[in-house]
Amino acid sequence: MSCVGTSMRVFLAAVALVLPAWAQRTPARPDPELPSNISRGPLIGTIDYYGLRKVPLVTVEKGLNVHVGEPLPLAKGDVEQRLDEIPGVVESHLEAVCCEGSKVTLYVGIEERGATHFELHDIPDGDEMLPDEIELTYKRFIEASDNASRQGRMREDLTKGYARSEDPDVRAIEDMFPSLVKEYLPMIRAVLRNSEDEGERATAAYVIGYAPDPSSVVNDLQYALRDADQGVRVNAARSLLAFAIAGVKVEATWFIEMLNSLSWTDRTRALGVLQILTDSRDPAVLDQLRMRALPSLEEMSRWKTLEHALPAYLLLGRVAGIPEQQLRDAWARGDRETIIAQAAKKLSSR
Repeated sequence: MSCVGTSMRVFLAAVALVLPAWAQRTPARPDPELPSNISRGPLIGTIDYYGLRKVPLVTVEKGLNVHVGEPLPLAKGDVEQRLDEIPGVVESHLEAVCCEGSKVTLYVGIEERGATHFELHDIPDGDEMLPDEIELTYKRFIEASDNASRQGRMREDLTKGYARSEDPDVRAIEDMFPSLVKEYLPMIRAVLRNSEDEGERATAAYVIGYAPDPSSVVNDLQYALRDADQGVRVNAARSLLAFAIAGVKVEATWFIEMLNSLSWTDRTRALGVLQILTDSRDPAVLDQLRMRALPSLEEMSRWKTLEHALPAYLLLGRVAGIPEQQLRDAWARGDRETIIAQAAKKLSSR
């Protein structure tokens, strides 16, 4: 349910996308039986890419030297180093997403020289720490969440502006967070912005989402969207998603910038929130998407895993002014390329 800034040898991510009711599927989740110290990685079912504009795909595939049907490479850093040495590549990032059956999808992110860059904050150097009461409550929450996950009780309600799990043990702990945030809000804010400990910042980004007055902490969470640690960004985006669902005013700007991130997780978290923020088809938000993230939307709309491609497809269609029913019908027919081509034609004339 939450994420802290730790480096994992097996780099698996869970899918947590917000899909419209007509296209919902049960989100993929990490296999609880998959050990983190396996000597042979899980098999790759699909490989997909993002960030490629100028560097030829065939060159990246050669540098990757990993193929569908093979085990996931455990030496993630070695593969990224090979990709980083390709002319025109500034940085690469691999992320494996679990699971389609027993196989994973491997996403290969490339940042090319001169490409739009998602700028992150420097790592802070403060020694701020959360109160013991919050630390202990959050630890209990993680333990209860892990147990609920093993039992398959994963659903949660975000309509109140914060998460409330279907699992009664998790929910009981979640219901403690609002009063804790009210009591310790200045300390939580200080940790979120200043602590050098990414685990502390990730915890702060999660619990601050339970503030009794969500509008008072929106700016704190939007600041955290550019934290140097991905776990902090994940928790900040998750809190802001709940705010957006509950109708709290959330700015789209940094979520739009996240669509250019080297991180697949950043991109998909941003897509989930932006689906909510574009439900009304606010012209200002759609215009900002067109100006800052159009190439990213087009490439993500073509991802092979449909539930990953759908949110970008919807946003692209909205930016192009294509009616929602038309988007829905084309998707149901398996005809997304017609919509992508239609969007490209409409947007090229603007």
